[in-house]
Amino acid sequence: MTSSQEREPEARRDRADEVVPPRGLAPERRVPQVGAAARQKLAEIPGPQPVPPWGPAAAQGQGHVQGQGPGPGPEGAAEPERALRPGPEQGHPPQAREQAQAQAHHQVAHVPQPAGPAFDHADPGAYYRALREAYGPVAPVLLDGGMPAWLVLGYHEVHVVAGNPELFGRDPRRWHAWDRVPAGWPLLPHVAHTPSVRFTEGEEHVRRAGAVADVLGGVDPFELRQRAERAADAAVDAFAGAGRAELVAQYAEQVPLHVMAGLFGLQPAETAALERDLAGQYGYGTAAPGPAAEPSHPVHPVHPAHLAAPAGPAASAARLRATLEAVLARARRAPAPGADIPSRLLAHPAGLTDEEVVQDLLTIMAAGRRPTADWIGNTLRLLLTDERFALTLSGGRRSISQALAEVLWTDPPVQNVIGRWATRDTQLGGRYIRRGDCLVLGLAAANADPQVRPALPGAAVGNHAHLSFSHGAHRCPAPAPQLAEVVATTALEILLDRIPDLVPTLPPDQLPWRPSLWQRGPAALPVTFTPL
Repeated sequence: MTSSQEREPEARRDRADEVVPPRGLAPERRVPQVGAAARQKLAEIPGPQPVPPWGPAAAQGQGHVQGQGPGPGPEGAAEPERALRPGPEQGHPPQAREQAQAQAHHQVAHVPQPAGPAFDHADPGAYYRALREAYGPVAPVLLDGGMPAWLVLGYHEVHVVAGNPELFGRDPRRWHAWDRVPAGWPLLPHVAHTPSVRFTEGEEHVRRAGAVADVLGGVDPFELRQRAERAADAAVDAFAGAGRAELVAQYAEQVPLHVMAGLFGLQPAETAALERDLAGQYGYGTAAPGPAAEPSHPVHPVHPAHLAAPAGPAASAARLRATLEAVLARARRAPAPGADIPSRLLAHPAGLTDEEVVQDLLTIMAAGRRPTADWIGNTLRLLLTDERFALTLSGGRRSISQALAEVLWTDPPVQNVIGRWATRDTQLGGRYIRRGDCLVLGLAAANADPQVRPALPGAAVGNHAHLSFSHGAHRCPAPAPQLAEVVATTALEILLDRIPDLVPTLPPDQLPWRPSLWQRGPAALPVTFTPL
C-alpha cells in the first residue's frame, strides 16, 4: 500500500522546517519538522546504528545475538534476536543517504554486531546510562523480533514527546512497520489498536479520559482507605502465625487486588477468578485486544494471524473480559450510579458504549493494580534493606512517605511505555524521526537524567517533577496517583504496625527482580518475623 506521504508533492513535504507549537507551549520547546533545509542540517547526524536486542544480558553467536525477549512479564520466552544492518556510509547525496538510513532502520539480517550495553534487571540504570553515553537522549533499540524503535531517555525529550500528541500520536495504526510484525509478537497486546481510552486522540480522548477521571475522582479517599485496611489486615492474618512470608505474592499483590475488586463491585468468587486470570496475563499493564476497528490511517493493516497470542495469556484475557462483561450486565440490570466504578461509567454523561466501558474497565484494572503492587513492593524492599529507613522505622509514617517518594524517582513501577508514533517527519534529541516511527518513553531513564536528577539519595523527597506517572494528555488521570498513594501508604502502615520485626531472609543483592523491561518490581521478598 502506498503511503500518503509518498503521494504528496515534494514541495508540500518540504514546505516547513518548524512546527507551530500548540497553544501554551513555550517557544523553547518547539519541535522542528524536517523539511528540505532541515534535512541538510541533519546530514551529519547518523541514522539508527546497530544495537544489541533490547533485553537481558545478550550474548553473541551464530551470526545473531541471543537473549530473552522483552516480553512484559516473567512468561517471556528466550528467542533469538536479529541485529540491524550497519548504518549507511556518510558521503552519499542527502536523498540517497536518507533512503539508505531508512532501509537500514527497517531491514534485519543475521549479521554479527559489536557487543553493546546489556540490560541487567538488577541495575537497569546502568543500561540507560550506557545508551545515553553512546547515543544521547534518544537511542535506537530493537524490540522483540528485531523490531526497531526509538527509546527516549532524556527528561526533556520524554516531556516533549508526551506533551505533543499532535506530533507524537497515540494511535498505533499509523505505525509503518505493521507488515513486518512477526506472528505471535509478544508486544502485540500492547500496541494492537482497540477501542480503549489508551489509543484515543484529540476530542475523543478528551471525552473518554474525562469520563475515567470523573469516575476515579468520585472515589471517596476515606472509604478507599477503609477498603485498603480491610484488605491489608486480611492478608496479614493469612500468614501472621507462620513466622515467615513472601511479601510480594502474599501481600503487595493482594492488597491492591482486593481493593480494585471492591471498587469494581466483584463478588468473592469473581475476585478469586480475577486473581487467577491476572496472574496468567503479562505484567505490563494493558488489556487484551478486543474487536479491532478498521485502520483509518494510511498504514498496512494488521493481518489476522498476527492477533494470535500464547494460549495461556489469551485464555486469561478472555476470562477477565468475560468477568467484566458480567459485572457490566449486572450494573445494567440493577443501576446504582454511586455504587461502583462500572455503574458510574455507565451513568456518565459522556455516553460510553458497552464496548468502550469494558475496554476502559480493563485499562483501569491493569493500570490500578500492577503498578500499585510494584510501588508497595519496591518501597518495602527499600524500607527493609536501606539503613537510612531501617534505622527510623520506629518513626513510622514519615519514613514510609519518604520511601514512597524516593521509589518514584529511583525505581518507578512503570519503567518504559510503548508507544508513541510520529505523525510526520521531525527531529528529536538530534535524531531524524520518520513519520510512523515507534517511540518508547523511558520514564525511569528520564527520572535518572543527570540534568534533572538530584544527586544525593533522598534529596528528591518533596520533588514531584518525576515522570513516573508520565506526562501530557495520556498521563495517569489526575485522581489516580493520589488513590494509588492512599492504598500503598495504608498497606505499608498496616504491615509495619502489626509486624514491626520483619527481616529479609536474603541479602539485598540476592533479592530477585521480576524480569521485565516494562515494569519494575521485586519477584519475591521473603521475610521472617516473630509469629503473632
